[in-house]
Amino acid sequence: MNKVIRNTLVVIAILALAGGVFFAGSMYARATAYGNTGMMGGFGWNTGNNNRYGPGMMGRYGNNSASVTPLTLDEAKIAAETYLAALNNPDLKISEIMIFDNNAYVVVTEASTGLGAFELVVDPASRIAYPEHGPNIMWNLKYGGLNHQNMMGGRGGMMGGNGLSSTIPSTVSADMTVTSEKAIELAQTYLDANLAGTTAATDPMHFYGYYTLDFERDGVVDGMLSVNGYSGQVFLHTWHGTFIQEQAY
Repeated sequence: MNKVIRNTLVVIAILALAGGVFFAGSMYARATAYGNTGMMGGFGWNTGNNNRYGPGMMGRYGNNSASVTPLTLDEAKIAAETYLAALNNPDLKISEIMIFDNNAYVVVTEASTGLGAFELVVDPASRIAYPEHGPNIMWNLKYGGLNHQNMMGGRGGMMGGNGLSSTIPSTVSADMTVTSEKAIELAQTYLDANLAGTTAATDPMHFYGYYTLDFERDGVVDGMLSVNGYSGQVFLHTWHGTFIQEQAY
């Protein structure tokens, strides 16, 4: 066999194996980090009527069973505080909590800058906080990506630890080529094309590498999306469900 072809096949096989190992590890972490809730229970897919936005990056990942009672603000706050305590970083603080019927969403900011650090989701069945998937993992230049030792968060998992790495780069700039005004414009363009009748919020949260903002229908929060701070790509959060209440801190 031609040496070049043989080497190419070897590389492809290695990449396929690595991808399989990562996926298996993700499935294992997802199933074990939440005890008896399981992949189809409090931490899995919901086959109810909340699929109006279609599948997200990982389907209905993170949605709870319809039989699980939504979290209260206090319950979500306790879970998020437990997560932050494990990081032992005094510069991180909870700034906002939003309760949905599928989970609670938590914004964590830097006290020193006021900028968004990262986003958490709290599972209502286990009451465990973990890093939100999607842009929080893919686009977060300071606290996401490789700085997540455990992409599923919570208590341990495929990479061990309690979630975010203790090694945070200090050279990441908060400046982005897409301004907040432009992010709002891009979000509204997306909504007009895909979710007619909804309106983008005018106060996007600035994270390192992207923005996240709510959108409303008839004056009520109807969902959430993120906008990449460099490419302008819009990413719809499909896993929260129906909005219940929110609280700023």
